[in-house]
Amino acid sequence: MSAEDTPEADADAAAESESETARAKLFGEWEITDIEYADPSTERYITVTPIAHTMGRHADKQFKKSEISIVERLINRLMQTDENTGKKQLATSIVTEAFEIVHERTDENPIQVLVSAVENSAPREETVRLKYGGISVPKAVDVAPQRRVDQALKFLAEGVYGGSFKTTTSAAEALAQQLVGAANDDVQTYAVNQKEEKERVAAAAR
Repeated sequence: MSAEDTPEADADAAAESESETARAKLFGEWEITDIEYADPSTERYITVTPIAHTMGRHADKQFKKSEISIVERLINRLMQTDENTGKKQLATSIVTEAFEIVHERTDENPIQVLVSAVENSAPREETVRLKYGGISVPKAVDVAPQRRVDQALKFLAEGVYGGSFKTTTSAAEALAQQLVGAANDDVQTYAVNQKEEKERVAAAAR
């Protein structure tokens, strides 16, 4: 066994790789370190990496999506419309431009704004339909942390679509508005409004 194959060498190589990842920046501009999480339940499901395109390496493995960058997951969500289906480069450019707008307006790291927006848009409760003797009855249930993140990304993408489709507002501008509004927990923002609506319906079904 050579000196390069020792466990110590492997540990040093792993540490160096982690250090290089920490130094890398998303889109070559935004720091991925020092991101603060206000919601401990969703923290493990909101991953921040400097990579925004993993070429679907997680697609064949259940629950692996939570290991993908939250930015890439947002990009993928923006692709789920008739106009943007399969256009990842376009969706990526929309997010890149939106991040620039967010930084200009808030003077904050747009990745931090995105994380806060996801946390504030993630519903804690929702309803399911249970059947009792042929009668369908709504029942309030807690939402799993991973589904909370999924729902938040869905609401943000729907808000962008609704705010930019057949309007003079660009998709990047609409996304920036959604992110800033949701990060500030503004109920006028579509994503936060949808979260509040889900929780209101669930509260009525308790």
